[in-house]
Amino acid sequence: MENITLDRCCIHSITTKPWELSEAVEKYAAAGVKGISVWQSSIERIGPRHAGELIRAAGLEIVSYVRGGFFPHASSAGRAQAIDHNKKLLEEAAALGAPMIVLVCGASPDQSLEKSREQIKEGIQAILPLAEKLNVKLAIEPLHPMYAADRSAINTLAQANDLAEYFKSPFVGVAVDVYHLWWDGDLEREIARCGANGNLLAYHVCDWKVNTIDLLNDRGLMGEGCIDLKKIRSWVEATGFNGFCEVEIFSNIHWAKDQNIFLKEITNAFLKTV
Repeated sequence: MENITLDRCCIHSITTKPWELSEAVEKYAAAGVKGISVWQSSIERIGPRHAGELIRAAGLEIVSYVRGGFFPHASSAGRAQAIDHNKKLLEEAAALGAPMIVLVCGASPDQSLEKSREQIKEGIQAILPLAEKLNVKLAIEPLHPMYAADRSAINTLAQANDLAEYFKSPFVGVAVDVYHLWWDGDLEREIARCGANGNLLAYHVCDWKVNTIDLLNDRGLMGEGCIDLKKIRSWVEATGFNGFCEVEIFSNIHWAKDQNIFLKEITNAFLKTV
């Protein structure tokens, strides 16, 4: 496996949350980062079309738009509203120039996981025609089981693979995030399965801190935790995947520091540990 370079580094705009998108784009490009995944919150002030122009002018590649999903609801009105919202997000992704939208599929504690999973399937089915029309792929991201109650009923890569394979569409695939999947004893096999079926659309990196203090906003910078990132990247690349390794970190600790220092830490850690 070759050493990685910043040519394959993409940073999610949420990772440097204190920065406005314009500052993040400028600083990422100056640091040698080549890609950006854009969170919806980052473009609220300027809109998707202007944001896309800004990013491309800086020489960055737009890797994905984040995040759609959250399909399950106990009420039919809630499910219909979620579908309408995802269609709006697809329009925004197309205006931005993003090739895919990441789906955090959702879950409702008011019903069974099985029912939430069926509603996720129905939700993707409902928005797939628009995704195809707009040429925006749907990347199903399985989330760690600690989020099964209310953030996602898709919790393993096997479940995500099953769901993607159900649709048999080049516009439905999977986003592999090490934070959510590193613990899975079947991970190597399921990554190989995902790649063999042409469904591996995205690869996200950060780290799992052993003594995490917040289940959502205490992700580690690569090298701060216990994930064997080089091993997992070797599994991903064995499928033929040679796309971006996307740095996605939610961290109250890192957001509180000077983001210029944090960005330098990100690029150093990327080269050393990813």
